[in-house]
Amino acid sequence: MVKPARLHTRFERARIIGARALQIGMGAPLFAKEDDLRQAFREELISLHGNEEADVRFVLDPLKIALYEYEHELIPIDIDPHDE
Repeated sequence: MVKPARLHTRFERARIIGARALQIGMGAPLFAKEDDLRQAFREELISLHGNEEADVRFVLDPLKIALYEYEHELIPIDIDPHDE
């Protein structure tokens, strides 16, 4: 995603993240690398699966992945504002 021309409203942000989470949930390829996701969610993976399993496990929640991609500007979706 190219930096947006303006900041998104909370509604636009929710729409972009929700649309991307739906795509991920339906099996779309990720824009974030697996290693980056493991590193970003390492503490959560350790708390769920333990230290040894955290290196092998993967984050499966599409909403968390979509939020990560949005925050790191990896999603190639933007909103076209309708100015009157």
